[in-house]
Amino acid sequence: MTKLLFPNNILPDNINALTAYSSAKSQKLTGSTWLNANESPYAKTFELSLSDLNRYPDPQPEKVINAYAQYAGLGAEQVLMTRGADEGIELLVRTYCKSDKDSIALFLPTYGMYKVTADSHNVAINALTQELLLEGSVEQIMTAVGNSKLVFICNPNNPTGSLTDLNKISAIANALENKAIVVVDEAYIEFCPQQTAKALLQDFANIVVLRTLSKAFALAGLRTGFMLANTALLAPVRKVIAPYPVSRVVATIAEQALQSDAITQMRRQVTILNRAKAMLLQWLDASTAVSQVLNGQGNFVTAQLKDKADIDKAMKSGLIMRPFTLYEQDNWLRISIGNEQELEQVKLWLEALGNEL
Repeated sequence: MTKLLFPNNILPDNINALTAYSSAKSQKLTGSTWLNANESPYAKTFELSLSDLNRYPDPQPEKVINAYAQYAGLGAEQVLMTRGADEGIELLVRTYCKSDKDSIALFLPTYGMYKVTADSHNVAINALTQELLLEGSVEQIMTAVGNSKLVFICNPNNPTGSLTDLNKISAIANALENKAIVVVDEAYIEFCPQQTAKALLQDFANIVVLRTLSKAFALAGLRTGFMLANTALLAPVRKVIAPYPVSRVVATIAEQALQSDAITQMRRQVTILNRAKAMLLQWLDASTAVSQVLNGQGNFVTAQLKDKADIDKAMKSGLIMRPFTLYEQDNWLRISIGNEQELEQVKLWLEALGNEL
């Protein structure tokens, strides 16, 4: 049989340099306790009707848009539903950045999809630091941002959990007026709702807020996100988005998840998770195997271990957490906040490490 060869000459010049995003689920791991993807430990049930799947769905399901607008305290015209916040990132880069000409600014370490998306669209990366964002002056930040079209601020930041003050975000947006768009990624905002930038939309035309149902709403498997912005910013994005991005099944579940009783349940679960996180922080602070703990916001804690081999021991035992290389050191670990039984496994692991010293 003749072996078929793919004609590499038809590939774009930059394709070989691309690196796919390494998600928590991209590795073929086996385990019994999963605390690596910042998922909610709470499973939910929904009512579904599959009788009309022969028809195309509404491009932007009105009931879901209205429900999320009410939840966010915005007008329905300020809400665009997407396939997770990741599609929101891709849409912004594709809409507002010119290939092989423009750049995006991001503050490292941060969420990896900003870079992956820009790379795939041949948009340059202006790699800045979290230290600059949190401690630098607005003037210093503006100088570093330069001519970047999009400025991504993950707030709270993943994987550090750090928060950028809303006054600084406001000042950055003001300085970038008519120059760039400030993208505030609020995937974890339900864990610190008072820090949301949504109120800034009434004052700035160049701010967009990304949201998701994957974290606090416990719907990571649904792949549902929202882009919040003023109508003029969203209008070009609506020209670029896929014709039917939201399936009927997704819309049905999302609508139920945004009912008032479901939101009340979500907030109750957030309270429980934040309480569990406080306990985990105590265990990590007390552990002799841990050298540093980043006490930020979100449903996770990131810590540095004294010995990277201890991370491997946990993974081999079935306790699956997310290893990271941060600040050029490969002994960092992000631990998602699970339920009581799951976090008990983390406690036992830490105690065992302490006994070995």
